[in-house]
Amino acid sequence: MKMFGTTKTALGALRRNVLRTMLTTLGIVIGVAAVITMMEIGNGATIAIRRTMASIGANTLVVVPGAANTSGINFGAGSMMTLTPQDADAIGRECPALGSVAPIVRARTQIVYGNRNWVPTYIYGTTPSFLEVREWSDLDEGESFTEHDVRNSGKVCIIGQTIMRELFGGRSPIGKEVRIRSVAFKVVGVLKKKGANMMGQDQDDILLAPWTTIKYRVVASSLGGSNQSSTTDSSTNNPYPAAQLNLYPVPSDSELADTPKPMRFTNVDQILTAARSSSHIPSAIEQITALLRERHHIRPSGPNDFSVRDMAEITKAMSSTTEMITKLLLCVAMISLVVGGVGIMNIMLVSVTERTREIGLRMAVGAEPGDILRQFLTEAIVLCLLGGTVGILLGRTSSYIISSVLHWPTAASVGAIVAAVIVSATVGVLFGFYPAWKGSRLNPIDALRYE
Repeated sequence: MKMFGTTKTALGALRRNVLRTMLTTLGIVIGVAAVITMMEIGNGATIAIRRTMASIGANTLVVVPGAANTSGINFGAGSMMTLTPQDADAIGRECPALGSVAPIVRARTQIVYGNRNWVPTYIYGTTPSFLEVREWSDLDEGESFTEHDVRNSGKVCIIGQTIMRELFGGRSPIGKEVRIRSVAFKVVGVLKKKGANMMGQDQDDILLAPWTTIKYRVVASSLGGSNQSSTTDSSTNNPYPAAQLNLYPVPSDSELADTPKPMRFTNVDQILTAARSSSHIPSAIEQITALLRERHHIRPSGPNDFSVRDMAEITKAMSSTTEMITKLLLCVAMISLVVGGVGIMNIMLVSVTERTREIGLRMAVGAEPGDILRQFLTEAIVLCLLGGTVGILLGRTSSYIISSVLHWPTAASVGAIVAAVIVSATVGVLFGFYPAWKGSRLNPIDALRYE
């Protein structure tokens, strides 16, 4: 009850001079508004950078085959033919840190449409999940090929904006056919524009098709290469069975048992995966490594026949940059709060001086020093909380205007709002304590004689 009376007295003192109260809170209003606006701009920039990094593969992990060695000669990464489509399926099922997985078969050849031709930077045989890995699910036109197309080696493809411009002159290619090594592919979709990646390579110069089609129909003529092999027991390995002739006698079962032929398996050039977030990348690498070592029957002391590559360093550098920018903006905004707090201290000191006789009168009728301390401290806290409330509204409004007019990325920050309220109350206590303490230490007799 006594505390309620003190608060009522403090509010009455603030209402007696509304203009000064408003001007006093102005510093806190500006400081809190600056904190919220800067934090929301910083959060928006961080989210925008993360989206940009994700679009170019910041959370992407690439599993590539290892390097073959013969007589001390290293043939380079990808020469061991150790990754299979089944590995990709197993990674998708048994690695919870990953969001999407897509096997990739690469090709490098010419695309022909009518009297035009073009050699894309990327020709990828893959699955529809490739678009999820690269966050390319929203097509500019048409639709993606399906898992049914992958299983049946469907002759369909999706092309990027660069190929559409070079082969079709910017006109819609949906339903038209392009030839890749004399194989006709029907264009079913067009990817949205992505632009260049961090290495300066055009991400829109790309063609995507079912990996089975690229593997068995496009690159079948180069199966003898180190990165392309086939399986003798797969039905999809033989797209044209009627065209093959048995030039030699077919061996019997006993002959096959006595002289077994080496089995060659269907391999892929790489497996593209996407971690659920940047924080999941280390665990995703561990899960992929453990799973593939088990599937490839690698001894505990043996080296991996594959490698997992990520963009952790780029992600770390970009994250540290955005964190530094956000902290810098926060420091600038905190200076505004400190300036507002100094202004409140100054006004409260003036208020104590002006109301010295009032303080003496209150003490003379029984008020204790603690009551005087609480009164002036309450006035300071109310001023800061009032300024903080107005500052929150002003900060949110400023953030909305900046996003609408300047088109800067912003993101609402509940933490910044809560922090602004806490900081406002703290500033009121810190900068209002000394004037309140000074008022409570006045001698009642000297206060009553003050002119």
